[in-house]
Amino acid sequence: MSLGHHFAAYSEWRSHLSASIGDFQDWLADNELSDAQTDLRLEQLLERLREDRLNVAFVAEFSRGKSELINAIFFADHGNRMLPSSAGRTTMCPTELLYDSARPPRIELLPIQTRSANSGVSEYKKFPDEWHLVPLDVTSPEAMQEALRHVSETLRVSPEEAGKLGFQLGDDAAAAYRVGDDGLVEIPRWRHAVINYPHPLLKEGLVILDTPGLNAIGAEPELTLSLLPNAHAVLFILAADTGVTQSDLAIWTDHIGEGGAARRGRMVVLNKIDGLWDELKSPEEIEGEIKKQVDSCAAILNLPARQVFPVSAQKGLVAKINDEAELLARSRLPLLEAALSEELIPAKQDIVRDNTESEFGEVHRRVRGLLESRLAGLREQLTELNELRGKNKGVVEYMMGKVRAEKDEFEAGLQRYYAVRSVFSTLTNRLFGHLGVDAVKQLTRSTREAMDGASFSKTLTDAMANFFAESRGALQKSSGEVDEILAMMDAIYRRFSVEHGLKLGSPASFSLLRYLKEIDRLEQWCDTHLATMVNLLTHEKRNIIQKFFDEVAVLVRRAFEHANRDAELWLKAIMAPMETQVREHQIQLKRRLESIKRIHQATDTLEDRIAELDSVEQGLLEQLQGLEGLTVQMRQLLQPPEAARRAA
Repeated sequence: MSLGHHFAAYSEWRSHLSASIGDFQDWLADNELSDAQTDLRLEQLLERLREDRLNVAFVAEFSRGKSELINAIFFADHGNRMLPSSAGRTTMCPTELLYDSARPPRIELLPIQTRSANSGVSEYKKFPDEWHLVPLDVTSPEAMQEALRHVSETLRVSPEEAGKLGFQLGDDAAAAYRVGDDGLVEIPRWRHAVINYPHPLLKEGLVILDTPGLNAIGAEPELTLSLLPNAHAVLFILAADTGVTQSDLAIWTDHIGEGGAARRGRMVVLNKIDGLWDELKSPEEIEGEIKKQVDSCAAILNLPARQVFPVSAQKGLVAKINDEAELLARSRLPLLEAALSEELIPAKQDIVRDNTESEFGEVHRRVRGLLESRLAGLREQLTELNELRGKNKGVVEYMMGKVRAEKDEFEAGLQRYYAVRSVFSTLTNRLFGHLGVDAVKQLTRSTREAMDGASFSKTLTDAMANFFAESRGALQKSSGEVDEILAMMDAIYRRFSVEHGLKLGSPASFSLLRYLKEIDRLEQWCDTHLATMVNLLTHEKRNIIQKFFDEVAVLVRRAFEHANRDAELWLKAIMAPMETQVREHQIQLKRRLESIKRIHQATDTLEDRIAELDSVEQGLLEQLQGLEGLTVQMRQLLQPPEAARRAA
């Protein structure tokens, strides 16, 4: 099965998952079991599934056949090349291929001059007017190919302007950017391209990132800070005739291999093996040449040979278009696609499965707890009413007094609940005092002041280090507040369960560890790519400060914004079961008291009331049965493939 088929199967599974959640949401509404918090959680879960993306990054120096590999893996069924692929440099700027139904098919191009503003590409995505738009005529392959050539456009500028825009110039023939005979430098016309194209795989959420080499990667910190680390798969492409060059090794060491060689979805592709197909050599000799190159590349990159995939993207594309099975097998493209499918799709599916299981599990426990609470209260009423059969008025009065005392006792216990709400509010305020975006903004301002006033390199690096230390400290203090809230809620859950029989279980846990790890990652990147002695000595202080705040500090703030959002959802989720159960218990006590009062006042017969409650009990049992049926259906979808096969 090809990668396209695997991804289509994954998309179908995701659609079934969304449909099941939608059915569950409708069932809750039909049975009047939903509330604002439950609706919000399920809507957010559905939104995440709708916006689910599978990001695959292709990284290589120029002339490694990267665009051809993308064409061969994803777009061969188009009957022609989608991305330009010819001798020399084709993709001149980082290019994202995706599909957003809210926008027409087109190419969005960000001018290279925007680099001088030192703002990241993600910031510019908020300002559509800054982008040059080229319409895509998806009905004409020729018109599309012509439009896509814009990605390869270049400009000739002075060496001074090239330097200001972040292009490193060299004198040797191997240099990517050098001064020509006319005294000018040829540079990319565009800084970033987004191709919005309604291809079936892109419609399903596939996003392809095509990067144009070391010079672009080094000049765009956003690539190494967020786009590449967040990619679900990174394919690093080498050429079979050259092996690992110095610039290839620099990309691998600085941007992919560091801590990532053993990560799932990181693969090395040795392309253009058809260059080794020598008609004067035997198949065994050719195989020996390919194996020798694979072993050499694996040794240089310090990874197992099984992670290096020799292919011919060009022959694979031709074979797919012309339906030549023998040539396709010889290109070895199916082996790469199979490995990519086995690595990429299951890893992504595991993430979606775990997130859905966690969210759905929380909602299921809440709804089941609510139904069980209603059933327990109703059965208590039935027990009391059955005990009144054949009893005199005095016994009815006694029973009425007993329920009233129980109600009074519960309402006295509510004072503890209100006290907990007050403490909860205080702890929540303290949590957001540490975790709040305002604190990060204040830290950012004070750090900028310290860096602006710095006279020495060490003062700059100390200010950066302090920024990360303070950010980490805020998260650690927040973790302390989270632990305190969790301990308090666990104690009150247990107390109300024991004293009043509430079905509360255990409060949902929460951790800020992922955000602490993100701060560590950003600091490590800053230490190795920005605050190095070479950078500090060769770049103006103003540029280093600008890059730190426009690239690194922005991501720190974003991490805090996401932590705030997650903490807010958790705080609602941890208090909601308590609020629901307390409200439900109050209603049940009130109903029990009213029921006995009506019998005492002879406004309702005992047998009629018992029959009415029997009917309500049957309805609750049917709701519990319906809930479990929907839950079984959901859990079958969430089963890992191995477990599903065993169950079958």
